[in-house]
Amino acid sequence: MHEISLMEQTLALALDYAQQHHASRIHRFKLRVGELSGVVPEALAFAFETVIQGTIAEGAQLEIKTVAVTCHCPRCQQAFQPKTWVYDCPNCGEISTQVIDGRQMELTSLEIS
Repeated sequence: MHEISLMEQTLALALDYAQQHHASRIHRFKLRVGELSGVVPEALAFAFETVIQGTIAEGAQLEIKTVAVTCHCPRCQQAFQPKTWVYDCPNCGEISTQVIDGRQMELTSLEIS
């Protein structure tokens, strides 16, 4: 389960940030996770509960926002969200290989005190 190592890295970033800002608690983590990231949100939430034990983040809340796949059509120059695993433009039918969103996993916000 690679979600454990991802959450360990996320927690390390959060702990560094909290230390730089002289915080004694981390209350909330907000993440954006793309549908193509290879990350399972439920596994990430389980990993989160495991890695925060015994840290200043123990008891913190985790909010995960799923980011849909967004492609760019080279013919019509439009962004679109594909309906299936075939990334065909709904306007012109052109197949797109340009994924512009939906691959990320990013820590977008921390609530500390």
